[in-house]
Amino acid sequence: MSTISLRLPESLHAQARLLAEQEGISINQLITTSLAEKMSALLTSEYLEARAERGSKASFHRVLKKVKDRPPVEGDER
Repeated sequence: MSTISLRLPESLHAQARLLAEQEGISINQLITTSLAEKMSALLTSEYLEARAERGSKASFHRVLKKVKDRPPVEGDER
């Protein structure tokens, strides 16, 4: 594990301290989890963009033609 020195505005530090207390965790754990969640969101977005670039409408329509024509499940009509 590594150590990082982080400068935060006092208002952000105070909010982090309060949230950590409410959650019953350390500020370190709150920041670590928050960073992991943000990184996950950004990396997922990049992954989906890369996958979208590899896709093609022709392939999509070819797969869609394999779906049997059935009425929608109740509650899923729209």
